[in-house]
Amino acid sequence: MLRPEQMSKVSVTGTKNVIRDVIEVTHDQRVVHLTDYDESVEGFSSGNPLEGADEASEKLVTVRSLINILDVSEEDAGPARIVTDEALEEEFEEVRQQVNELDDRRDAIEGDLEDIEEEIAAAEPFVELGIDLDLLHGYENLDVVVGSGDTDAVGHALADASQIQSYEVFSEGDVFAAVAYPESGAPEDALSEALVGLDIERYAIPDVKGSPDEYLEHLEHRKQQLESDLESVESDLESLRLEHAGFLLAAEEKLSIEVQKAEAPLHFATTEHAFFAEGWIPTKDYEGYASALKDALGERIEVEELERAEYEPPEHEIGHGEQEAATDGGTADQPPVVQDNPKVVEPFEMLVRVINRPNYFDLDPTIILFLTFPVFYGFMIGDVGYGVLYTAAGWLMYTRMDSDALAALGGVTVISGVATIVFGILYGEVFGFHLISEYVWNGHPPLHKGLMPANAQWARLWLIVSVLAALVHLTLGYGIDTYKRLRHGAWDALTEGASWAILMVGLWVWIFSRAMESAKPALLFDALSGQPLGFTGFSPTVGWVALGIGVVGYALLIYAEGAIGAVEGALNSLTHVLSYTRLAAVMLAKGGMAFVVNLLFFGAYETEGEFHFMTSHGWSYVQSHHPEAQLMFGGLVHGPITAVIGGLIIFVLGHALVLALGVTSAGLQAVRLEYVEFFGKFYEGGGEKYEPFGHQRTYTTQD
Repeated sequence: MLRPEQMSKVSVTGTKNVIRDVIEVTHDQRVVHLTDYDESVEGFSSGNPLEGADEASEKLVTVRSLINILDVSEEDAGPARIVTDEALEEEFEEVRQQVNELDDRRDAIEGDLEDIEEEIAAAEPFVELGIDLDLLHGYENLDVVVGSGDTDAVGHALADASQIQSYEVFSEGDVFAAVAYPESGAPEDALSEALVGLDIERYAIPDVKGSPDEYLEHLEHRKQQLESDLESVESDLESLRLEHAGFLLAAEEKLSIEVQKAEAPLHFATTEHAFFAEGWIPTKDYEGYASALKDALGERIEVEELERAEYEPPEHEIGHGEQEAATDGGTADQPPVVQDNPKVVEPFEMLVRVINRPNYFDLDPTIILFLTFPVFYGFMIGDVGYGVLYTAAGWLMYTRMDSDALAALGGVTVISGVATIVFGILYGEVFGFHLISEYVWNGHPPLHKGLMPANAQWARLWLIVSVLAALVHLTLGYGIDTYKRLRHGAWDALTEGASWAILMVGLWVWIFSRAMESAKPALLFDALSGQPLGFTGFSPTVGWVALGIGVVGYALLIYAEGAIGAVEGALNSLTHVLSYTRLAAVMLAKGGMAFVVNLLFFGAYETEGEFHFMTSHGWSYVQSHHPEAQLMFGGLVHGPITAVIGGLIIFVLGHALVLALGVTSAGLQAVRLEYVEFFGKFYEGGGEKYEPFGHQRTYTTQD
């Protein structure tokens, strides 16, 4: 679980007359991650695609274009089918012609529609003006401008224009038609020049006759015709989609496979008569792959396991992420990564890959994330009602989403929801009500959130628990880093790995000791005093010894990291641990929000430091039976009908808000602790995705 599947580097060598057979077997097996030849072996060069690759690629592009035009989706596939070469030649060509013709018609109609809509928009001002269109153009001695704007300003501008002999301005609303008779010898655009500088919008006058209403009616009728034609074309395309969608998806898959096979030699090293190919394969699959090749080709090929990759980096690896050429002419490349986790843990691989895929020589932290993230999340929300909703929503995502990432997120949500339910049972809460506490735990649940005055000490306890969780979590991170650095020697592991943990643990043991007790907050010693452990602080001697050990760790850190280590070590040992107190803070905030929502709707009163919701009776009843009670809020449900309706809205929206904030607040805070504080201690990533040569058939079958 902490390591990926072991990988082997495999080599296949043979004469070029069997290259197609090797490709076929390798493609069918779907276990070899081919690596590119790097031109490092004398006499060999990168191979060329097989014959027919260009033709298959062109058809594939066309098929994908047809799928896009028809908007074909996976749901249209139907049963898997055999697609023959004859069908690709005949049915494909027929479908291509029909679809392209209809698509061209659709494009032409949509273009005409766009033009018509522009003409309609341009005609509307003339309808408002109400002047026949043939009266606005066709004059030899008159100029006409139609536009919208300040008609008074237009009139003043024409009155002041020296090149205008006479004019008339017709207007309706802010639309106007300015008609002018220029002076003899005035330029042709005298009217336009007179209007320069005015804030007006000019309209092109349609070169038609008749009333603008008739013109607009004609345009709208033409638009209806085009829309009808477009609807007919869309209907024909829909018919083609329903008829040929399955064939097109199957043809796309067949051609994708053909192109993949035809281009496989680009990864190979070849000469005029021979070839060799290399790739990575899960070690457990090597024998099966070698047997399949031998069964198909016998002694005509040679299959060899070149190396079985160990989990320690090769000696010639320079450093983190840096590699040098190997002596055999290959490269010291990392094997691709196949994460090896139980089924229930797999959804959390997505959260790891958000940062980066683990590299082959790194530890895979997925199982640790699986064990800690739901606990953090469930602790912060801790409510059966919300947990059930999270679990249900996650299950829907996990089972219904096509996206692998969203399905994985659904799996994470399911497990986090279950953890929320478990903590909710321990807290005794359902949507902020203490129903489980009352009916299961007889009013005394194992845990309290610490919202009530009577159990406020629990809130202080959770702050200390958050710090302790941080120390365990971060020490684990430093421990993994130390383990990884052991490959470079014990001194490197001690100075650059363990020194951080030594400093942090030593400092915090001193903080939790009674050394210099008066300078420390009392909650460090009081919060755990009433718990089963009865912890009231380490002795001063233990504290000073721990601090001395921490100083040794600090010195080792400064030795390894210099001034940067001095600053970061001092700060991180405090801030990264204190960052985990957000667990308690979010838990109290979410619990408080749910409490306020219920308080506003039902109302509540306080007795002996405990809060009680008035779910069954109002304040008058409480007063008569509990005269010592103190009213906190009367509750909207006990008011007039308008208050009840408003209260219902607040109740539903309030709990929906708490539910949503559980994801955006508790979820993000838990992720931050994992990514920033924990992963930052040891995780490198940078692994290559395992992509075996082959194709998982969905729409085609060979049987």
